[in-house]
Amino acid sequence: MEKGFDYLQHEFASVRTGKASPALVENIDVEAYGAQMKLKQLALITTPEPRLLVIQPFDGSTTKDIEKAIKESKIGINPIVDGKIIRLPIPALSEERRKDLVKGIKQMAEEARVRVRSTRRDGIDGLKKAQKEGAISEDQLGSFEKEMQKLTDQFGKKIDDAVMSKEAEILKV
Repeated sequence: MEKGFDYLQHEFASVRTGKASPALVENIDVEAYGAQMKLKQLALITTPEPRLLVIQPFDGSTTKDIEKAIKESKIGINPIVDGKIIRLPIPALSEERRKDLVKGIKQMAEEARVRVRSTRRDGIDGLKKAQKEGAISEDQLGSFEKEMQKLTDQFGKKIDDAVMSKEAEILKV
């Protein structure tokens, strides 16, 4: 359940909120040196201004590969190449785009809830199997199921809180 929540937090970090964040681009796959690599492995990503990302490749020969990967990614920002440095100006979000992003985070949250419920189901199935084998009693099975449901509810609340926080961040103009 914790892994499902952590994955959601990681996904939320890549959602654009109108301000520059290295998490927006650090996991973009770049074809470099004949292999797929993450951008954060190829370059230093900084935010010198609230609406600007600066990418400084460790090796200047990968600049074109990084530029191509950014253009092909779904972030919708055109890179500006200045010698060996790539600048990404982050435009302000329109109201329509903000609403689309909120829909996207709600979809991500639902996927996280499905992961949490799946973990609960797997746990309960394991408990029922243990009960059939005689490892735990029927009373223990009932109390473990209640505990499992309590954990599921806690993670559901954590997911809801994360969604509300990210939604407020996105909708803030």
